[in-house]
Amino acid sequence: MKKVILIRYGEILLKGLNRSMFESKLISNIKRSVRKLGKVTVRKSQARIYIEPHEDNYNFDEAIELVSKVFGIVSVSPVWRIDSDYNTIKEYSFKMVKDLVERKGYSTFKVETKRGNKQFPMDSLEISRDLGAHILKNVPELSVDVKNPQFILYVEVRDFTYIYSEIIPAVCGMPVGTNGKAMLLLSGGIDSPAAGWMIAKRGVEIDAVHYYSYPYTSERAKEKVIELAKILASYCYNINLHIVPFTDIQMEIYEKCPHEELTIIMRRIMMQIAEKIAEKTGSLALVTGESIGQVASQTIHSLAVTNAAVSMPVFKPLIGMDKNEVVNIAKKIGTYETSILPYEDCCTVFVAKHPVTRPKLDRIVLSESKLDLAGLMDKAIENTEVMTITAE
Repeated sequence: MKKVILIRYGEILLKGLNRSMFESKLISNIKRSVRKLGKVTVRKSQARIYIEPHEDNYNFDEAIELVSKVFGIVSVSPVWRIDSDYNTIKEYSFKMVKDLVERKGYSTFKVETKRGNKQFPMDSLEISRDLGAHILKNVPELSVDVKNPQFILYVEVRDFTYIYSEIIPAVCGMPVGTNGKAMLLLSGGIDSPAAGWMIAKRGVEIDAVHYYSYPYTSERAKEKVIELAKILASYCYNINLHIVPFTDIQMEIYEKCPHEELTIIMRRIMMQIAEKIAEKTGSLALVTGESIGQVASQTIHSLAVTNAAVSMPVFKPLIGMDKNEVVNIAKKIGTYETSILPYEDCCTVFVAKHPVTRPKLDRIVLSESKLDLAGLMDKAIENTEVMTITAE
């Protein structure tokens, strides 16, 4: 008997001739996620992936926590791997059930069997029926409940046989690195980290750009964004975080442009800088955390004018969500508590009292003509600090 981790993947199975590419990337990402825990073998067999530790004291709990964050994985189980001999299956099924009953006080169960090895002399129903009878005979405190059991004994007869009782949900999606790269406009708020996570879930590598307005925003605000990038990196590995000095640009807008247009002009310049950095670093799209109607800069009129500042595709995965839906995602992925820390970012300074909600593109462009946009953006990009954030 050997304890291993069984990994299930779903959407990848729908791929055609290039399925092996997705599987290979998923295996690579799994290895990357658990490499700090010690030596393992990661192997694929019959639409399953198995992590087999080389050491007896392997930290299975931490490994499962890490693997459950790997995009492309549907669920994870700690399992006992045994030989596909029926007497051995009976012996270890009884041991696992006995242990569960003693530790957790269960009183009802059922057996579910999958027979991937068609050479095995019993079919799935026969195995489940016979194992159930064997367990009932030897564990008298248990009874069968096929509709609502307190636990299920799962048996998978494959190259080996795998028995387990836990199925731990994972994040699903597609393996990061199978769908290009995008640039996330990362603020210190709730929305943009959630948007980045949703795009990464579709297999996209994420880099990020953050706008920093010292001394109007504090060093703690910067540290907050770095922490958000670290949390995202726990799902998508490396993130190159570009921290752009934005104070001079904001001051210039404030002094030379109509105050009701401050936010929309600021957003357009942010998009243009992000596009320039994206083009230099290989990103094919921009990602923002906008939702229609949430604030003045996110009316459909404002979004249209903002998007007109760039030619690169702009992905907005939160566009139809309300705030509660976004908050639920932020809590699920672990960014919420950091996002609500009370440190202002550059989007909350120099805010107009009465921002325009139906901007006209020609009027905004006319206002921007008063600025030395090329010079301001070149200077900001030249002084950008780049940090590589890695999963810890």
